Amino acid sequence: MKRTTRFRHLVEAPEILILPGVADALTAKVAERAGAQAITCGGYAATASLLGRPDTSLLTMAELADHYARIADVVDIPLFADGDTGFGNVTNVARTTRAYERAGVAGFFIEDQVFPKRCGHMAGKAVVPVEEMVAKLKAALDARQDPDLVIMARTDANAVEGIDRALERAQIYKEVGADLLFVEAPTSLEEMRRIPAELKAPCLANNVEGGQTPIIPAPELGAMGYAATVYPVAICYAIAHAADRLMRTILGEGTTAPMNDAMITFDRFNDLVGLPEVRRLEQDYAHFAAVTGSD
Repeated sequence: MKRTTRFRHLVEAPEILILPGVADALTAKVAERAGAQAITCGGYAATASLLGRPDTSLLTMAELADHYARIADVVDIPLFADGDTGFGNVTNVARTTRAYERAGVAGFFIEDQVFPKRCGHMAGKAVVPVEEMVAKLKAALDARQDPDLVIMARTDANAVEGIDRALERAQIYKEVGADLLFVEAPTSLEEMRRIPAELKAPCLANNVEGGQTPIIPAPELGAMGYAATVYPVAICYAIAHAADRLMRTILGEGTTAPMNDAMITFDRFNDLVGLPEVRRLEQDYAHFAAVTGSD
């Protein structure tokens, strides 16, 4: 089954889909090994991983597409991607859709923020007129080659215009044809409950540690009616925390010994990144060459 089809089925299934956020190909392999059915990589994690910078529209579409292609190449599970604001007007959105499809993503979203955008839980956001977002969304839907590619519409209007207007925008995006809806940064349980109840469509919930939205366990979100939930930034915080501990240990004690219990072993890491498969391939081709040469 195509990964796009698998992802669409997971979104449409009765159970809520949990999408762990990854930062790169290595953390994607870790998520897959841990049992994730699908993963996501947002601009926040990608920008931190590739540039060590904040999520302020610094990465280009081509850089993100290339990043996603590397991730999709090393895992078999579906990858849900970040299309930012579409990287321009409707023609840019169409190009983004085609590039992301070539990269192997199973779905992606575009949002109605003004470029350059801000992380959804940062202050000072602004949104484009709803007509502009409608045109971009329609361009993305028309440009996709695979009908199972999931395209999500995100609105950041709650922080700018309030929850009622954000829900109105999401309803419009639903009518245009978005497969999944995302009202970013609700600030209370009441707002969280209103989103799936009033939109009556597959909706995504965003769990950002330290963000504006209450952190709610996935089973409770599922009971509210959400189709999927993401944890997009936790991987960045975990990596930064672990790396900080490690560097302070090395610099302070001149050894990694106190961190041994927090590190994967040499052999387990080689297994994670696929060294045994590489060695088997080398042996298989060496055997083929030897047999062929002897003939």
